[in-house]
Amino acid sequence: MTDVPTGLLRNVPWLTPGSRSLRTHLLVWLLLPQLVLWAAAAVITYNVAARYANLAIDRSLYQASQALGRQVKPLGNGLLVDFPRAARDIIESDPDDKVYYMVSSPPGEFILGNRKLPQPPAATSAAPPYDRPVFYNATVEQDGKPVAVRIAALYVGWGEDDLPQTMLVQIAKSRASRDALAGQILIDMALPLSGLVLLMSVIVWAGIRAGLAPLARLRDAVVDRAPDNLTPIQLTTAPEEVRVLVSALNELLHAVRHSVAGQRRFISDAAHQLRTPLAGLKSQTELALKETADPELKQRLQRVHDSATRSAHLVSQLLTLARAEPESTNSIGRSRFDLRRAIEDVTAEMVPRALAAGIDLGMADSGPTPPPPVPVDANPLLIREAVANVIDNAIRYAGRGADVTVRVVAQDQRAIVEVEDSGPGILPEHHQAVFERFFRATHEGSGCGLGLAIVKEIVERHDGRVELHTRAPRGLRVHIQLRLAS
Repeated sequence: MTDVPTGLLRNVPWLTPGSRSLRTHLLVWLLLPQLVLWAAAAVITYNVAARYANLAIDRSLYQASQALGRQVKPLGNGLLVDFPRAARDIIESDPDDKVYYMVSSPPGEFILGNRKLPQPPAATSAAPPYDRPVFYNATVEQDGKPVAVRIAALYVGWGEDDLPQTMLVQIAKSRASRDALAGQILIDMALPLSGLVLLMSVIVWAGIRAGLAPLARLRDAVVDRAPDNLTPIQLTTAPEEVRVLVSALNELLHAVRHSVAGQRRFISDAAHQLRTPLAGLKSQTELALKETADPELKQRLQRVHDSATRSAHLVSQLLTLARAEPESTNSIGRSRFDLRRAIEDVTAEMVPRALAAGIDLGMADSGPTPPPPVPVDANPLLIREAVANVIDNAIRYAGRGADVTVRVVAQDQRAIVEVEDSGPGILPEHHQAVFERFFRATHEGSGCGLGLAIVKEIVERHDGRVELHTRAPRGLRVHIQLRLAS
């Protein structure tokens, strides 16, 4: 027996798990052998039923051939046929289970019955087994149609010792009853087998579902967690194979967490190390600008001062971004505070910078009557930093003479902060790109492309959302949503 090449099995799509689920793959490989065994059992059952049906028919044919042989008796040198018409009518009475008979002596020379029964196989007729039946299948013509029959042939010896004779008695019966009996046995066996196969299939499906349940729990544990959650995966009960997979995933998460923490520490340390020399450089250039009178030297010192200022702003933004990372947010913790009051303080702190830039900055709902508080559960330092970055962007890019308005409202269980300006705004096709790090929609101003990226990082860490909208007739509105405290 030759083995099936494994490459051929790999080319069968429903036998390979590449594009199908593991559950489907297991079901195919467990149910397919059951179907094959069921088909083999049906074939074997039919053959066994046919064999036992043949035994029953052969026994009745043998008894009938003996009875028919006794109706033909030797008489001198001839044969006496004692076969009344009534007995013949009884044999031929059933139209659905036709019986054919023939007596010939010597074999093939018709004496009695039907003239259309074929002779036994040649090997048997060459050496006839006297008083022992020979059974074989054949086909006879009935009304111009072939009929499959089962024939019992009995050789009987007669005559004198010096002149022995042979008589062949043949009884044939239609195989319709035999096929019907075998078919009924097959049905009686196949129906219970089908029920058992169906029951086994249900049990196999339930077993596969229960066996793959730990993988489903592992999938839910991975899918449901936040992208920044690098804590180990916990599965209380799981098979050994799933525990090995969870262990490997936890090792990977540990390595990623270690790498992210190292990167964050590097950014924070580098920013801290750069702040002091940059602050000193700004102070020295400011003093040099006041003391020198050379216009060309003043222009060069101003460029150095602007570069130092921009570098200091970049360092400050990097520090803020490092504090906005997930682990930093979780370590600082959250608290309940009035968002309106916090934003009012941030806006007040930014007023001097706005006045220096020729910007009119203010709160939209400021008046004699204090507005109601807007409570939120968040990190106050990071929320203040996010709003400060939005206001700082508006001051940098709105242009001298523009208006910047800050608004805080509570609406539909949401705390909403809006900062809108009357500057040139941002093209709608850049509304999503400006939230990427170091992307700048314009080369004007002294920004570094991190302000709105920091805002998005902080707001999303608080389960919020930040969006940009074009303000009519010109300008930009930054829309921040946070969850209102219950």
